[in-house]
Amino acid sequence: MFATTDLSDRHGDTVAHCRPAFRNFGGRTRFSGPVTTVSCFEDNVLYEQALSDVASGSVVVVDGGGSLDCALMGDRLGGIAVDRGVPGVIINGCVRDIEQLALLDVAILALAPHPRRSNKAGRGARDVPVSFAGVLWTPGDVVYGDADGVIVSSVTLAAPG
Repeated sequence: MFATTDLSDRHGDTVAHCRPAFRNFGGRTRFSGPVTTVSCFEDNVLYEQALSDVASGSVVVVDGGGSLDCALMGDRLGGIAVDRGVPGVIINGCVRDIEQLALLDVAILALAPHPRRSNKAGRGARDVPVSFAGVLWTPGDVVYGDADGVIVSSVTLAAPG
């Protein structure tokens, strides 16, 4: 098992530290895995597609442009994440159905709750580098998250032993 504090102490010069801008709305507090990305603004169609075909164990990173005007994820997409074996989702945007999300075995880091659903036009991009919270999120990088924060590495990190 890893702790981000230990990984940061050991690899601090080579990892990116995510700014503490997110709240965990999911039922899991510790997660790690390779990054897959979605860039979408107030439109979650590509995000749903990514969840539906992502490799088990991947962490889905969604750059919603920091929008606080609608939710990019709710309980239905949360259920897809659990079914696909996604340990964590990081959303630069909002979520809804937060009481249901809290019951799911997936970490769901987002900025805030919002009751409005997103648009459904299918605009955005998948598997492209995205930048937010002080991190350049590149597909294939490895993310580690727990109650102390989130760090990102270009390589898999060994936990201090």
